[in-house]
Amino acid sequence: MCLNVLGDARLYALLLECDRDLAAIARDSGCQCGGVLHSASYERKPRGWVGERPEGYDRRHSFCCARDGCRKRTTPPSVRFLGRKVYLAAVVVLVTALRHGVSDRRAAELRRLIGASRHTLARWRTWWREIFTATAFWQVERARWVPQVSVAELPASLLERFQGGDDRTRLYRLLDFIKPVTTGSGERKSMLG
Repeated sequence: MCLNVLGDARLYALLLECDRDLAAIARDSGCQCGGVLHSASYERKPRGWVGERPEGYDRRHSFCCARDGCRKRTTPPSVRFLGRKVYLAAVVVLVTALRHGVSDRRAAELRRLIGASRHTLARWRTWWREIFTATAFWQVERARWVPQVSVAELPASLLERFQGGDDRTRLYRLLDFIKPVTTGSGERKSMLG
């Protein structure tokens, strides 16, 4: 997997379209109380861009029930964002995966490229090893991978399981796989950064 995929405008267009589809499904499903959902998207200022920033990445899709007394919020899963954190999901996955087995000089280049500190990359590794692996989602899904995915090498060890296609397709498949942890219902602790 190479860093060039982070500058691929087709990747960001694909992720945006997928998030729009997920938002449409959530909106069409309505609220659990039977009420209609109205748009209540969150403003976002995502970090980590490599290349030109596409339009549409300044909002995270979310909805609010229109029924008085309910007003429950519904935020669909996302392949663009890992929860409320500021770095793009693709950046968190790929840079953390590439960090395994690289020299300190190469790690410094990765940090400079995306504008992240050493501390931020360390938090991402901790999230993959401790927080992600403790989610109910991972506790169920880890059984599908034989042989087991190496927790110490996450997300690289998981990314290598998505075979076939180019780097962009493999990264998309991983982001699609982990999208349940991008919402509060995914039992994700807030530690990404």
